[in-house]
Amino acid sequence: MPEQNKMPVTIIGGYLGSGKTTLVNHLLRNADGKRLAIMVNEFGELPIDADLIEAQDDDIISLSGGCVCCSYGNDLIMAMMDMAKMDPRPDHIVLEASGVALPGAIANSLSLLNDYSLDGIVVLTDVETIRERAGDKYMSDTVLRQLEDADIVLMNKADLVSDNISGDVSSWLAEKSPGAQIIKTERSVVHPTLMLQDFERQPVSGLGMKHHDAGQFNTELVVPDGPVDACQMANDLIENTPGLVRAKGFVKSINGTMQTIQIVGKRAEITPAPEGAEVGVITISVGG
Repeated sequence: MPEQNKMPVTIIGGYLGSGKTTLVNHLLRNADGKRLAIMVNEFGELPIDADLIEAQDDDIISLSGGCVCCSYGNDLIMAMMDMAKMDPRPDHIVLEASGVALPGAIANSLSLLNDYSLDGIVVLTDVETIRERAGDKYMSDTVLRQLEDADIVLMNKADLVSDNISGDVSSWLAEKSPGAQIIKTERSVVHPTLMLQDFERQPVSGLGMKHHDAGQFNTELVVPDGPVDACQMANDLIENTPGLVRAKGFVKSINGTMQTIQIVGKRAEITPAPEGAEVGVITISVGG
């Protein structure tokens, strides 16, 4: 399947109590017209805010704004295959992993399905307990492997600790998740654009303006002067954009073809661009 026709999937991981459920509810309330599909192991693990629920039928809960919540139980692959048959199809899949699951293993399973593409792995951490859990003989392997898998780490509950502790944990996380961008959050509140970036649903020209501030992050539209090496441009953006969290857009390559650049954390992916794509890459960075 052409890359532009695949449904993007964001995997949310993190140990028990890190704030994953709160984050999912936040995304549902701020979907901004996107038809989200929330995949969870069991409905009981995701107490969706009652006022968002419109109807429930077997393994699917219909939510406001065209969103749905689906239970995959012990068979994620089958549930994802069923999801691909939905009409209308979701715009974006958010897959909440259990607290002891490894997001990287889930991503490997998704790679077997032709209808989906990985949009990113987001791992939540509880700033008060993450280092203690990482040192626990029973939890440490799972916690550290979750961090290793992350493209974005949300350092959640940052308001509950001092600035000194927050700084120490941030430095520690940077060592444990060297390929990830680390973002401090309170009550799992983060702008949905960082989580659900999908520029192919609308033209680049309508996505943002240069140095446009939105909350805790900045966006910038980068327009090359002419054809570029897409891989080199992606690497340059990663190396030369302080605090870069995400980037996505389209460039004309040296051989004349249009290419899609997608960056999340320090991971970059280059794929063919959809027909009619406009040249320009939106970058989203923290601070600045």
